[in-house]
Amino acid sequence: MPSELQPVSLKITQPRINAYAKITRDPNPIHLDAEFAATTEMRGIIAHGTLSLNLLWRALAGTFGAEACDGAEMDVRFVRPVRVDDVVTAAGHRDEADPSRYLVQVTNQAGEAVITGWARPGT
Repeated sequence: MPSELQPVSLKITQPRINAYAKITRDPNPIHLDAEFAATTEMRGIIAHGTLSLNLLWRALAGTFGAEACDGAEMDVRFVRPVRVDDVVTAAGHRDEADPSRYLVQVTNQAGEAVITGWARPGT
């Protein structure tokens, strides 16, 4: 098993968020309506958490092949919102305490974690 997952990055744009909302059928206005989102605790539009989470799945598939996602396990926490114009990067490294899994995170362009946790590729 490689020591690192192949990193995957994505720039978050409003058209990308809109398209993700459409394909996931999640029209929550926190993702789509700037006026509404400004009145919430988030104080503006945020991307769907699963949009960033998807990058971790892509990192697993890019490192091990798509079949590694079958039967894979993942346990993550969403720790910071992702905003329009953020560039998020998913990466991970082998867990020394449990070499069958990877400690994973998605970070923004400032190096701040937006998702943290672990993933174990399927067999």
